[in-house]
Amino acid sequence: MSALTVEQVVAAQKANIETLFGLTNKAFEGVEKIVELNLTASKAALSEVAGHTQSVLSVKDVQELIALQSGLLQPLAEKTAAYSRHLYDIATSTSAEFTKAAEGQAADAQSKFAELVDSAAKNAPAGSEAAVAIMKSSVAAATNALESVQKAVKQATEVAEANFQSVAASATSVAKPTAKKR
Repeated sequence: MSALTVEQVVAAQKANIETLFGLTNKAFEGVEKIVELNLTASKAALSEVAGHTQSVLSVKDVQELIALQSGLLQPLAEKTAAYSRHLYDIATSTSAEFTKAAEGQAADAQSKFAELVDSAAKNAPAGSEAAVAIMKSSVAAATNALESVQKAVKQATEVAEANFQSVAASATSVAKPTAKKR
């Protein structure tokens, strides 16, 4: 059976540290994007409030005020939906980076474990073929189970994303008739 060398351990630790720093940078990039989105949305909201305040101050009667207020509903719903979509996109892309790294690490670990099992099988004493076959079968079953879980997670993510898009579109379309009725 082959033992791990110091160089292999150091290389593995170095790779793990590089992955950690890479993921930390991706997390910070996601936070930066969210902060930028929030700053942009806050500036736009402040500008719109100033404009709306000016419009309210120039209103001459109640009918004009009601028309002004009802005209705000649809744009507000659309902006809220756009903000939510943008926030969701940032979260999804950041999460995808973490998932990609985790899948890469899992694949690498599976590969190394399979190599270890193969090495152990080659150096196993005579008469242990059944135990080696059971071990290989267990590794194959675990690999298949992990792949099934990864596929299920991807499918659930796709369904959640489709549902989010549907809800966002529905919320925007509901706001349009509501704004027109007033």
